[in-house]
Amino acid sequence: MLVRELHPRPHSWSQYIEDCSPLLLPFHALEWFLQWSAYFLSRWALLEVLEYLSVLSVLIGVIFYFSESGDRRKQKHYQAWQVINTAQGKGGSGGRIEALQELNLDHVPLVGVNAAGAFLQGIELRGANLFRADLQASDLRDANLESADLEYAALKSANFRQAHLGRAKLAGADLSDADLVNADLHDADLRGANLENADLRNVDLRGALWTDLHIEKANIKGVRNPPEGFIAWAMQHHAISTDAEE
Repeated sequence: MLVRELHPRPHSWSQYIEDCSPLLLPFHALEWFLQWSAYFLSRWALLEVLEYLSVLSVLIGVIFYFSESGDRRKQKHYQAWQVINTAQGKGGSGGRIEALQELNLDHVPLVGVNAAGAFLQGIELRGANLFRADLQASDLRDANLESADLEYAALKSANFRQAHLGRAKLAGADLSDADLVNADLHDADLRGANLENADLRNVDLRGALWTDLHIEKANIKGVRNPPEGFIAWAMQHHAISTDAEE
């Protein structure tokens, strides 16, 4: 904001040029003219009114900006859903990584989202609500899905290598044929999940809940921190323990 200052009345022309050098007279004339201009303008009320109006317009702009923030957020979410829905059934990312992350950051539920076959490597969806989501055959290597709700999700043939699934809710999820090599599933809820033919080599199952699993032909070679009784139970229910080459 400009600070208006009342300028003192300048000297008359005759007083102003009393001690002026003739060679510098043009410059002094310009300076004298500007001093009188500043003197009159500093007393012009219209300029003061215009100054206040400019400040008021900025204030109004700020008010409108915040009042429309909800509409802008809705528009942003609508565009993100468009990206996700348009890319359904297609390989690659198609912008879905950014769209899903943006929606999750704004705490938008991703219930039932369809990203089957998508390339989602390294996606950050910590705490996401992916209840009944369809992520079949998706590439989720190195993904962060800690504390995510994936209950009853379709995860058949998904690649979860080195993914972070600690404390994730996977009850009733279909993880058949999924690749979970080196994944972190500590404290995950796997009750009732389908792990038939899944690759669980070197997976971390510390503190995981695992009752009512379907684990036939799942490879449990090198499982880390298995819950008490898990290995014996799994082998009794036709799991296998073998290197990939075998």
